[in-house]
Amino acid sequence: MHCIVCAERGLFAIRLKACLVGLLLLTATAAQAQSTAVSEQSLKAVLFYKLPSFVYNQGSGKNAQIGICTLGEAPLGNALEKLPATLADGRQVEFKALQGGADMTECQFVFIGRSEAGRLESLLRRLQGKRLVTVSDIEGFADAGGMVEFALRHVGSGIQILINRKAAQKQGIEFNAQLLRLAKIVEP
Repeated sequence: MHCIVCAERGLFAIRLKACLVGLLLLTATAAQAQSTAVSEQSLKAVLFYKLPSFVYNQGSGKNAQIGICTLGEAPLGNALEKLPATLADGRQVEFKALQGGADMTECQFVFIGRSEAGRLESLLRRLQGKRLVTVSDIEGFADAGGMVEFALRHVGSGIQILINRKAAQKQGIEFNAQLLRLAKIVEP
C-alpha cells in the first residue's frame, strides 16, 4: 500500500510540475502582451483545463471526449482557446462558449462566469442531477452549492481552490486525493 501511495505522489508531482511549467509559460506570455488581470484569467483557465485530470466521474469512460464549457461572459474563453485540444492523458477536449439558457448536455465541466452571479441560484438548481462539474470565480460559489470555486487569496497572490464535496458527491463526482489536499473544503 505504501508503494502505491508513493507512486501516486510521484505521479502527482510530475503532473503538478508540468502544470506549473505550462502556467509559467502561459502567464509570462500573457503578462508581456496584456495586463495583470489577463494573467489571473489565464491562470484560472489553466486550472480549469487541468481539472478533468483530478476528477473521477462515475458516468464517463477514460477515452471519452470531454466538453469544457464556459457560460456567460466568462473571460476564460480566450485563454482556453490557446490550450491544446488533448489532455496529458490523451483525452480529447472540446471547448464551447455557451450563452443564456444554452443546452449543457455535451458539457462535463462548465465554468460559470461572473456575469451569471444574479441568476446563480436558479442555474445551480437547473444543473442538479446532471453529471457535470460546476466551476466559477463568483465569490461564495462553493457555499451556494457550486462544486469548485477559484478564489483570490487574501494574503499574497495566487488562486485558492475551494471545493464543495457534498455538492459533487450528489452528482456522482469525486475529486482526486491530491487535489483535495491542495484545496480548501467548503461545507455549507
